[in-house]
Amino acid sequence: MGQRAIRELPPDERPRERLALRGAGGLQSAELIALLWGSGPRGASAVELAETALGRHDGLTGLARATELELQAIPGVGRAKAAQLAAAFELGRRLMADWPAGRWTIRAPNDVADRLVLQMGRLEHEELRVVLLNTKNVVLRVVTVYQGNVSSSLVRVGELYRDAVRLNATGAILVHNHPSGDPTPSADDLHLTAEALAAGRLLDIDLLDHLVIGHDAYVSLRDRGVAFDRAGRG
Repeated sequence: MGQRAIRELPPDERPRERLALRGAGGLQSAELIALLWGSGPRGASAVELAETALGRHDGLTGLARATELELQAIPGVGRAKAAQLAAAFELGRRLMADWPAGRWTIRAPNDVADRLVLQMGRLEHEELRVVLLNTKNVVLRVVTVYQGNVSSSLVRVGELYRDAVRLNATGAILVHNHPSGDPTPSADDLHLTAEALAAGRLLDIDLLDHLVIGHDAYVSLRDRGVAFDRAGRG
């Protein structure tokens, strides 16, 4: 017996037909993955293979964090299927990054974290990004200013605000990740925050927070008691 294709399923169980009937939002995660894969291994459908993959990684969030090698370790998932799934998850992350700025308003640290933890939490290198805001706390742009070792001794504070000046931004939030997965701020993180606060005051740009991101969590330095310029605007 060869691979069991989706077309061999009863019509009312085929993800493509269910997609046409219910729309993508009406399908379960396993069915959406099955549409990517098209077929399963010997004796199993693509839906069954997707259910196995989801079960092994504790659901969609865990599956999204899996590496291609970890995906290939699932029986029935070879290089091609692993690559397809990794590409789909990456497109989802990029869509979040490219979300229209006018629809992204920051009112609390989790408004930033909800989007950037998924993008940055599993990076194998450090990144420092700056979220630039207008007077109504609407995001103008998210700029990546450093990749590699985000250290106060290496970061040029002026570069943090270069795009803010160009865009006439009035507020900024620093966001960087710890590849170790532990979001506990270091002494270096606190030093960088202090330098960025001082530079922001000179440029009349409010530094509103500094978020440190781990694998599944984040820390807001404002929430930790660091004194930022204002409690918020809006």
